[in-house]
Amino acid sequence: MGAGADPRLPGPITPGAGAGVAGPGWAMLAAAVAQAVPPAEIETIYLFRPIKREGREWGTAVVTRRAPDARLRVYTAKYMLVVRGKERGQAKVAVEEVGRSPAEVLEQVMLATAERTGDAEPPVAHRPSVWYEG
Repeated sequence: MGAGADPRLPGPITPGAGAGVAGPGWAMLAAAVAQAVPPAEIETIYLFRPIKREGREWGTAVVTRRAPDARLRVYTAKYMLVVRGKERGQAKVAVEEVGRSPAEVLEQVMLATAERTGDAEPPVAHRPSVWYEG
């Protein structure tokens, strides 16, 4: 466990385990996040359960990094991957900084988001090692 790691968060997930955090869509999203946010600065990655419909897969993550004022800088990261058909493998990926928040407020927002969307499970909080080594 690295310095400052939250012991309440699960450790790395092996491919195919957990809430579907492995696969080409998540790999593309992890690469895009790494371009926007240095992995060493990531505090937490909240992963929403991917949605598969009509030959496409959508995945969403909320990524946080510590700001100088002790709040968290919050980023949304999304992908859409075509998983069937002649366009199979094509994808769209976006990473956007959306705000700053105290950690406690962000945790409440993540829980409320699942309730608002009718998702049976809230997003799962992971350490950066779910996507990045070290």
